[in-house]
Amino acid sequence: MNDFAMVTINQENDRITVSARELHEFLQVKTAFKDWFPRMCEYGFEEGVEFCSFLSETSEQGGRPAKDAQLTIEMAKEICMLQRNERGKAARQYFIQLEKDWNSPEKVMARALKIADEKIILLNQKNLQLEQQIAEYEPKIQYLDEILACKETVTITQIAADYDLTAYKLNKILYEEGVQRKVGGQWLLYKEHMGKGYTKSETVTFTGRDGRDRVTMNTKWTQKGRLFIHNILTARGIVAVMDRECIA
Repeated sequence: MNDFAMVTINQENDRITVSARELHEFLQVKTAFKDWFPRMCEYGFEEGVEFCSFLSETSEQGGRPAKDAQLTIEMAKEICMLQRNERGKAARQYFIQLEKDWNSPEKVMARALKIADEKIILLNQKNLQLEQQIAEYEPKIQYLDEILACKETVTITQIAADYDLTAYKLNKILYEEGVQRKVGGQWLLYKEHMGKGYTKSETVTFTGRDGRDRVTMNTKWTQKGRLFIHNILTARGIVAVMDRECIA
């Protein structure tokens, strides 16, 4: 039933909600929404429990945002009963069937599997990041040469600039050479290159657009890693800018 496009699914709390304004329109209530909805709320519905008010986005034609509310499916069914007409009955039957389907063992299991898969992917990404960070601490014990004693680190952008390359191009070369791969939007070394003192990483916490704290990893290259990259680029015939000037 296309008339019930008012229904949305909140992925965060795994609940079905209904737009009060669109329900009002479907029921073809003659009373204006601004008068009708407050009257419906007087039947004992509680803000923050059965419904949450919000201002809808403006339309393409512009204008001021309109007040709306997301209703629980239970509240939507009760409002439909209060209308005492065929459209109210049809909407209520639709919500009952929708709720039944939503709570079926198959749908519950599918949602549970999806959440589990997302958690596994996130956990694997964090494990790979942790694995690289742990491996980066090992050289402090295993390697005591002069290069590892140097604390200075540089970003991939700084190294790329030495060869008149972009960070994107250099990362791509390192990927093609089997040095690193991209996981969850971040470049991580393959296992065979971990624990060799090429990189030093730190976790950085930042606030996302949704207001939630996020954690990312900031990776820099040591002087040993810089020499490692230099050897790869030299084998490809890519000469540092400084060396080009000497050759010229």
